Amino acid sequence: MSAARKPESEEKQPSRGRGRATARVTVDAERGVFMISVAAELAEMHPQTLRMYEARGLIEPKRSPKGTRLYSYADVERLRRIQEMTAELGMNLAGVERVLELEEKLASMNRKVNALEHRAEQLYREVERLEQLRRELRAEIVPYARGGALVHVRAIAHSPRRS
Repeated sequence: MSAARKPESEEKQPSRGRGRATARVTVDAERGVFMISVAAELAEMHPQTLRMYEARGLIEPKRSPKGTRLYSYADVERLRRIQEMTAELGMNLAGVERVLELEEKLASMNRKVNALEHRAEQLYREVERLEQLRRELRAEIVPYARGGALVHVRAIAHSPRRS
């Protein structure tokens, strides 16, 4: 699963009215910003459920320097997917674990296929370049009348003619 990345930035925009500036901050989707209570509310589940999912390895929140769990936008989206699979599709947690594992394997294989396709395209262009070079060189090489040895066209052009 790929989460959209939001760049960290700050934009000052003038507010209407008293001339105060407001700051809008966007955060990377992978950055832990929500404490467990907020993440649980956003994912519409109990905080204890999040702790259970973490214990099962379904989710890995970031930790603050003091050890507080911090959930990212991507974590909340993953929690919503888990909720959807269990509540709406009737899957148990073992099934959810397997689906998430298979999705990660599929994403990994897709990355490998994309890399191989890119490499194949590079090799194809290199073969085309070499083929063009071969055609150019072949046009410049002609058989020499005596003995059938090959001679470069430029060598013939610069040598005296024999009759």
